[in-house]
Amino acid sequence: MANLSPARRWIALGVLCLSLLLAVVDNTIVNVAIPTLNRDLGASTTQLQWIVDAYTLVFSALLLTMGHVGDRFGRRRALQLGLLLFVITSGLAAFATTSGQLIGARALMGIGAALIFPATLAILVNIFTDPKERAAAIGIWTAMVGVAVAIGPITGGLLLEHFWWGSIFMVNIPVAIIAIALGAFLLPESRDTGVGPFDFRGLVLSAAGVGLIIWAIIEGPSWGWTSPGILAALAGGPVILAVFALVERRLVHPMLDVNLFRNARFTAASLSTTTAFFALFGFIFLITQFLQLIQGYTPLQAGIRTLPFAVATGVMSPIAIVLMHRFGSKVIVTIGLGVMALGFVLASLTKVDTPYFGLVIMSMVTIAAGLGLATSPATESIMGALPPEQAGAGAAVNDTTREFGGTLGVAVVGSVFLSVYGSKAVDAYRSLGLPAQYESTVRESMGGGLAVAAQVPGDAGTQLADLIRHAFIDGLSRGSLVSAGVVLVGAIAAWIFLPARSSS
Repeated sequence: MANLSPARRWIALGVLCLSLLLAVVDNTIVNVAIPTLNRDLGASTTQLQWIVDAYTLVFSALLLTMGHVGDRFGRRRALQLGLLLFVITSGLAAFATTSGQLIGARALMGIGAALIFPATLAILVNIFTDPKERAAAIGIWTAMVGVAVAIGPITGGLLLEHFWWGSIFMVNIPVAIIAIALGAFLLPESRDTGVGPFDFRGLVLSAAGVGLIIWAIIEGPSWGWTSPGILAALAGGPVILAVFALVERRLVHPMLDVNLFRNARFTAASLSTTTAFFALFGFIFLITQFLQLIQGYTPLQAGIRTLPFAVATGVMSPIAIVLMHRFGSKVIVTIGLGVMALGFVLASLTKVDTPYFGLVIMSMVTIAAGLGLATSPATESIMGALPPEQAGAGAAVNDTTREFGGTLGVAVVGSVFLSVYGSKAVDAYRSLGLPAQYESTVRESMGGGLAVAAQVPGDAGTQLADLIRHAFIDGLSRGSLVSAGVVLVGAIAAWIFLPARSSS
């Protein structure tokens, strides 16, 4: 266990937050580039979902494994290796020439992120051993997650304004190198001395189960929800995950100690985090397109308009820890998720002509405030429920709930959107009696639909563009309501199962 001076502890926290920022920013920086990637690489909505989700899917699928790697070989070493992988794979992503290459590079980046994320939280818990000091540090760590969610689109927009889309990945390289250099001097090493043999069966089963579920949800609108391949994946994924749980229960040194979930505090907090990030990432996938394709903002302008999100989350995360100590985790997490649900309901009321300064910014700030309220106490509950020697396992579960929730959110909300948008856009296209060969382009993405509309002469082109925008709004509204429903379920679960106060 690390025994650092107070000053060095907080400096070390800064290094951890910088590393964390890098991994989380790459979750969101690509969203603001979606219209650009649609145009420059010809990526369909399904391919755009994979460009976003290839990163988060590998990230979430390997978090448990990489948390185990950090416990075994050293958490600082795992963090440094993850940052180095980020440098290499960011370069590969920047110079991809096809959607397939970019999806592959993003998947490789997810390996680096899976090493970085649990290591930062595990090192934090080993540095800050006093419960109140640890809670404050976790509040700052959580605030950085929220800030990074908004910094991504702003940074991406600024880079896209002046450079080509690959610059959103090149920017990772100097930041990662700085984090590597600082971490080598400032971060202590820690590991779990009681860690057992490497759990290869757990790695394969968890990755396969998660991967099948996400693949089926993303590809469902294209393949058809009743196609044999989709139905097999939707059935097979949960079965594999059930087998994974059974295998882990029988191992002396499992990758995931499923007995952790017998702790009500741990389980309820994990579920709360999953639902919050499910809704958040699904919403971000759509709102960045709305700001650019519907409201006509440039990538930079759209990114700047996510800044209130960062401010609201950054302000509310530390406040949530203070409120948690006074009122307990149950009350604050439940209120936070309820506030998020309200924000998504507000977003569902958005229309084509809704101004940014009004319902749009109101919904974003409400969602962000709820996120800050819910996730800081939930994270503290997860980590506080475990002894320091299990910090790697706890951090990996905490991070897995975030990333799996986010990955599932992009998949589910994106697929709900595409099912609604695609159907309405094609109906609109057919109603104008236009050539059948462009139907698939209109169905696949709004960017493609608007490009087709621009080629249609006269009033028909104007009508088509207007109908496509309304189809997008219908999809956005349905996706926002799905997000609201999910976090509301999370709020109910938190109120029923989360203990009122921690014992730490």
